[in-house]
Amino acid sequence: MNTLVPEALTAAAFAPFGEVIAADAAAQCLSINAGNTARYHDLARLDAGPDGRLIVSIFRGQPRTLPFVVSMMERHPLGSQAFMPLGQQPYLVVVARPGPAPGADDLRAFLAQPGQGVNYAPGVWHHPLLALNAIGDFLVIDRSGPGDNCDEVGIDPAVRLSLD
Repeated sequence: MNTLVPEALTAAAFAPFGEVIAADAAAQCLSINAGNTARYHDLARLDAGPDGRLIVSIFRGQPRTLPFVVSMMERHPLGSQAFMPLGQQPYLVVVARPGPAPGADDLRAFLAQPGQGVNYAPGVWHHPLLALNAIGDFLVIDRSGPGDNCDEVGIDPAVRLSLD
């Protein structure tokens, strides 16, 4: 079984899959509320697709034990899906480019740090939530509306996900 080792989550490395959401030096920062608030502006291209609407949810993920076997992926072809952690634990992101169902060699993994979120572009293959160390709450902005917006595929052969 091949092993997939996560790389650091950076805007450049994640660009083929969507955007990294973070209040960092790369973001446009505006001073608002008479200078009392910094607004990190327009951090992701949220897309509800035709006839959809954006919804806000909280997902609570159980921590995954590593090594972890990646045996499936999913995608949302009709809209984007943004995840922003609400806690202080790192988490894992496993993705593949939009298009045909991915194979084991198409997967990339990222180690996201507290304060870093991701926005999956429409059609990007990704593994469901991979919290680490503790139960993790995530603010999720995604699409609600007509149409089938979740495809799942198996990964064969499966891939071992490990930090080493």
